[in-house]
Amino acid sequence: MAILVMGGTRFFGIHMIGELLSHGHEVTIATRGHAEDEFGDRVNRLMMDAADAGSVKAALEGTFYDVVIDKVAYSSADIRRICDVIRCRKFIHMSSTAVYDPLHMDTCETDYDPFKHELVWLERADTDYDEGKRQAEAALAQQYDALNWTAVRYPFVVGTDDYTGRLKFYADHVRRKIPMHIDDIDMQMGLIRSDEAGKFMAFLAESDLQGPVNGCAAGTISVREILDYISEKTGKKPVLSEAGDEAPYNGLEEDYSINTQKAQEAGYHFSSLKDWIYELLDELIRK
Repeated sequence: MAILVMGGTRFFGIHMIGELLSHGHEVTIATRGHAEDEFGDRVNRLMMDAADAGSVKAALEGTFYDVVIDKVAYSSADIRRICDVIRCRKFIHMSSTAVYDPLHMDTCETDYDPFKHELVWLERADTDYDEGKRQAEAALAQQYDALNWTAVRYPFVVGTDDYTGRLKFYADHVRRKIPMHIDDIDMQMGLIRSDEAGKFMAFLAESDLQGPVNGCAAGTISVREILDYISEKTGKKPVLSEAGDEAPYNGLEEDYSINTQKAQEAGYHFSSLKDWIYELLDELIRK
């Protein structure tokens, strides 16, 4: 299939493109051209600024792709610039579990319905990340439903290649005895590994699955469990202080897990978080 990927030159986008290429698809990457990628002549390339309607039109008008994977839209206006021009059989939008308000145990796709959310045409700078993603999905559902769209909702994506460094924050702060502020050390949360996040996106390109779909490793973990493991491996105790550095994952309202039954029924089965999280922490401790 001919597949257009908008964005995707870092983090789990690299895993996704690698998986698509391994399946024999013809991949075109559309970016602003600011970041290099590792794919050489195995992919085609387009120059495009997704925030500029003229740039999007110049790059995409008159083209057709079997699948378009959007990793750059953060608002309803972003979706409109792309979807007013693009022609494809399937449109996959990288959304987020941030659309849920709030997250909770066994969070299901039906907990946020983009068909019922009030659609407001806005730019990403006009609102916060969470509402921007809700509006992006609402635009797809209410204005571009004929595109045969899928919105992929991931929680925090982790890995040794995680540019946000969330898990590495804990490894570094324990090893160096740097004080950190954690607002709820026992809160349970769901995660997904970066390579699996990429593989699931590639799976969806070949799937008939439509509408919102969750992706997440099975099971949950708390920051306390993460710190206990790092402490055991390093022989150092974490330094907790309200005056310390603000820790990643602060601000979550309650324990949450992500229901992935919809993906499972479509044929994709996610890994178990506890099967790989400690090996990942080992790697981050060594870095």
